[in-house]
Amino acid sequence: MQVRFARQTARLDAVVSFYRDGLGLPELTRFADHDGYSGVMLGLPGTLAHLEFTATDEIVPPEPHVESLLVLYLGSRTEVDRVVAQAGATPVRSANPYWDRVGVTIADPDGHRVVLVAESWDYGTADWVHD
Repeated sequence: MQVRFARQTARLDAVVSFYRDGLGLPELTRFADHDGYSGVMLGLPGTLAHLEFTATDEIVPPEPHVESLLVLYLGSRTEVDRVVAQAGATPVRSANPYWDRVGVTIADPDGHRVVLVAESWDYGTADWVHD
C-alpha cells in the first residue's frame, strides 16, 4: 500500500518552501492547472508516503485545528533543533502536553501544526527508540 496525504492551500509557494526548504522534504513532482488545480508532491524520507499540497480558486482551504497534526519523527533532539532553525520557525505550545515533552511543535504558513519528535519509531516492535 502507498499513502498520499493531500491538503488544499491558498499559499502554495510559501507552504512548499516551508516543507521543502525549511523541513527538508524532497520535491517529487509538481503540476499546473490540472482541471483547475496546481500542486506539489513532497516525499517523506524513509517511507513510501508523500504529501501533496494543492491550490485552486474553486475551494476554500481548510482551517487549521490545534489537534490536526503532522508528526515527523526525526530521531534526535539535535536534528529537531537543526530543522527548527533551518525552517526559521517559532515553536508553539501544543494542545496536548505530550508533544511538548517529546519534541517541538511549529506551524506552517497556513497555521497547520507540525510536531518534530526527537525520537524514532521502530515499526518492527512498535517500541520507541530514544536518543
